[in-house]
Amino acid sequence: MSDRSGVGSTPATGELTLEQWASMSEDEPGELVDGRLEEEEMPDFVHELIVTWLAHSLRSWLAGRGGFVGGSDAKFAVAPRRGRKPDLSVYLPGGTRPPRRGLVRVPPDIVVEVLSPRPADVRRDRRDKMHDYAAFGVRWYWLVDPDARSLEVFERGDDGLYVRALGVGDAAAAVPGCEGLTLDLPALWREADALGPDDTDPD
Repeated sequence: MSDRSGVGSTPATGELTLEQWASMSEDEPGELVDGRLEEEEMPDFVHELIVTWLAHSLRSWLAGRGGFVGGSDAKFAVAPRRGRKPDLSVYLPGGTRPPRRGLVRVPPDIVVEVLSPRPADVRRDRRDKMHDYAAFGVRWYWLVDPDARSLEVFERGDDGLYVRALGVGDAAAAVPGCEGLTLDLPALWREADALGPDDTDPD
């Protein structure tokens, strides 16, 4: 029997719809790129440390103001055949609100991606995702590079393209678009430095 809703069944082309991608189990990772499931980066502990540190900083800043901070499993319909799962998404006070459940079609004000060491992942975050988020209408795009110890903030212009609004390394930073938010990046890097050495054991 065919599923008339389209959810849970794969089209004859072998491509997934956004709705099918959104209905997939959390145990099936991947983002939707031109109707195909694309492998996600494999986050390591320093990646997750940075994500939770930023989420805490943003949530603390938003306390009492309103707004929302979403984690890495939220699924966004950034284009008719593309779906992304940013490391963090932020809806600022007084703006639009995301739905409680289901596929998110409302662009957040801020998207945060933490770079992973693999060159393919870096290219994806700096090129492909940057294009997708700009086309989706995300005003602010943050890129955090653990190896370079840097935060870059890009602002979407009237032409729909991102322009770098901030580039900072080992220093406290007042963040564009977030009045009153200062990130203590030296504290973040100290916390990352306190982790153990890399595990190079092939087993």
